[in-house]
Amino acid sequence: MPYAVDIDSLNPAQKEAVLTTEGPLLVLAGAGSGKTRVLTYRIAHLVADLGIAPWRILAITFTNKAAAEMRERLGALLPDGTRGMWVCTFHAMCVRMLREDADLLGYTGQFTIYDDDDSRRMVRDIMQALGIEQKQYPLNMIRSKISAAKNAMVDPDEFSRRASTPPEQKAAQVYLELERRLRAANAMDFDDLLVRALELLRTRPEVLEKYQERFRYISVDEYQDTNHVQYEIANLLAGRYQNLMVVGDDDQSIYSWRGADISNILDFEQDFPAAHVVKLEQNYRSTGHILSAANAVVRHNSQRKEKRLFTAAGDGEKIQAYQASDERDEGRWIASEIEKLRAGGMSYDDIAVFYRTNAQSRILEDMFLRAGVPYKIVGGTRFFDRAEIRDVMAYLKMIVNPADEMSVKRVINTPRRGIGSTSIAKIEELARENRCSFFQACEIATAETGRFSAKVRAALGDFVAIVREGRRMDGELQRVVEAIVEQSGLMQALRAEGTPEAEGRVENIQEFLGVAAEFEESHDDIEGTLESLEELRAAGLTVGAEEVAAPQPPAPVAAAAAQTADEIDRTYGALACKALPALLEWLALRSDLDALAGETRAITMMTVHSAKGLEFPAVFVAGLEEGIFPHVAGFTDDPAKLEEERRLAYVAITRARKRLFLTYAATRRTYGSTQANPRSRFVGEIPAADIEFSGVGSSGFEGTGWEKRGDRRGTFGSGVGSDMYGGRVFGSYTRSTGGAVRHTSISPDAGRKPSTFGSGTSHRQRSAAPAPKVEQRRPDAAKAAEVFAPGDTVRHKTFGTGTVITASGDMIEVKFEKTGQVKKLMKGFAPIVKVD
Repeated sequence: MPYAVDIDSLNPAQKEAVLTTEGPLLVLAGAGSGKTRVLTYRIAHLVADLGIAPWRILAITFTNKAAAEMRERLGALLPDGTRGMWVCTFHAMCVRMLREDADLLGYTGQFTIYDDDDSRRMVRDIMQALGIEQKQYPLNMIRSKISAAKNAMVDPDEFSRRASTPPEQKAAQVYLELERRLRAANAMDFDDLLVRALELLRTRPEVLEKYQERFRYISVDEYQDTNHVQYEIANLLAGRYQNLMVVGDDDQSIYSWRGADISNILDFEQDFPAAHVVKLEQNYRSTGHILSAANAVVRHNSQRKEKRLFTAAGDGEKIQAYQASDERDEGRWIASEIEKLRAGGMSYDDIAVFYRTNAQSRILEDMFLRAGVPYKIVGGTRFFDRAEIRDVMAYLKMIVNPADEMSVKRVINTPRRGIGSTSIAKIEELARENRCSFFQACEIATAETGRFSAKVRAALGDFVAIVREGRRMDGELQRVVEAIVEQSGLMQALRAEGTPEAEGRVENIQEFLGVAAEFEESHDDIEGTLESLEELRAAGLTVGAEEVAAPQPPAPVAAAAAQTADEIDRTYGALACKALPALLEWLALRSDLDALAGETRAITMMTVHSAKGLEFPAVFVAGLEEGIFPHVAGFTDDPAKLEEERRLAYVAITRARKRLFLTYAATRRTYGSTQANPRSRFVGEIPAADIEFSGVGSSGFEGTGWEKRGDRRGTFGSGVGSDMYGGRVFGSYTRSTGGAVRHTSISPDAGRKPSTFGSGTSHRQRSAAPAPKVEQRRPDAAKAAEVFAPGDTVRHKTFGTGTVITASGDMIEVKFEKTGQVKKLMKGFAPIVKVD
């Protein structure tokens, strides 16, 4: 039959997957095998060739970035539109379902989503209230046990009955109170979004039937990363028509620590005995040597589906493996190879450096600074994790949902209003006495002359007025957010501090206003992908006579839910700015890599876990030593963990398109002690025909510039951009810059393009940031004091001899003879000497 979609452009395996439209389908998609193309072509084929209505289709991805890419591709393939089709993440899908039917579970549709930081603070508050000492029962341990219980669908009462050890018993106490507080605040954390959606589908047959009838064709991407709850949701939705397509690669299952269960994809054929299986093995990303190495390494795993990647693109260049004398020599060699690649015409943007643990980045950054290699770090302190941004978001959450206790408590005395811990304790007591929310107790407190001083009552009056006035504000979203921020007093308080750090926080808040503007510009497109059937009917679209009508909740439940929602509107006024809750939902559902920026003129540094789903023309993998990669925790206690470490190595190798470099050190100083680690077994598993070895130290690079070990602190890349070293360097603000080169955005329009490395990080540590401690690197005082003038001849340890073009303050610009390149260097940091 003739196809409207160009299916003949696909390879045979891709074509087989696209044309298999009925019944369960398992697509084992090797790295770089075109799985996104298969997913989008199959959906386009269903709509354009088979006449399936777009609103019958559900496509689940794992990141918002992947969902946006799929929507864009589908828009190009289906010019008549995809109206009504849901293309979204699991969490976004569950939010949509819960917004429509949360009243059936005792919530209102305007429930707040607590992100990781909100949840962490609530658990910490509960532990303090219960007298549970964090030194004996760490916060992360308690949260991990509660999260595991939620994802196993174990409620607090059952968890309490099962608890047999002191840590479990303490976690059970916290879990009970956490559930009570979340319910009282009309809030859900990230685990709740999935668990409550599954509860809704399990306990309300009419809701399940509605979605089973609507979504006749379901596809799930990255199926190897699904956890048990996601697996149950997918199977329930596909239970009636069995048209479930899952796409994934068991060899890239690297998130077991997040709850991902590799057995979901390995056992798919047992769950669906009629399943059709297609293997996508032709790789369109990497060269032959790289694929041969990847195949050889992952073949040592036993828990996997057999597949072998191949390419028609030729063998390419062999993998380069370098043994460094120590970790500084490792960084030096990587920096010099990066400069060779750049001299050969490759952009810094095309180069990535991966490492197994965040702690490895420090010394690499130090050596890149010395070599003048610009870099950015993905996965450091994120823009939206900064305290000032969380404060702004807490004000917005409080205005949308005044019952959100965590947000109210976060900002009740931020900026300082004179409402201290004693007053907050009295407000909590007032809330218990009146059986009301914390915010309602704040309102009651304004009239409690006997319990609160006039100053506190006045401050509370100003605070509660922010909600009433904020709910009345309407107009452009950016202007509404700006007005709320202005009324909060955050900017005025920061400006009053008069410090560079405070000014940086002010600039971050200003950048957040740009985020609101960007969201409003794309808001219609985002909302257009998730229409309910009622919205489709209202738009005049036919949804089919056989469609099951949306169920009506029992009258008492509906009345109670409506009364709660009406009460908020009646008490504080209806929320005028309808885009505000949508913005908060979008921010809560963002993931680390969704905001990865495009052109940055810098190499990319990240952990291998962060690299999944990305690709680069050239990739360096550092620290390939036993105990580091594979990580020491990866194979001492569980063989399954070693297999996951090997899959992680497979992911690292298959990110490279043309060039792959692997490094390991004879000795390495980590956490204050020097170790001699054996070379990683993964390097030894690569066939000799695909790899070349070199390096026994720093031959050809002698001198104090590289081997100096006194300055070991380096600079942890926290996201402040600077124009030093001929590109944008993402490292900490250093004293030597004197503020002159301190930038607070990674591009002129950074306010419109929020990124994971953000801008303007302050020096104080965030409680939520897991990043290593930020330290300042001190310049060499003698070198910094040296005077340079245009025309001076200098020598650099890596680039050789050059001529000074300009000299201004701490910065000099040098043109090097050997490469012809011009570099901006900072005195006191770069290993340069003047030549007479």
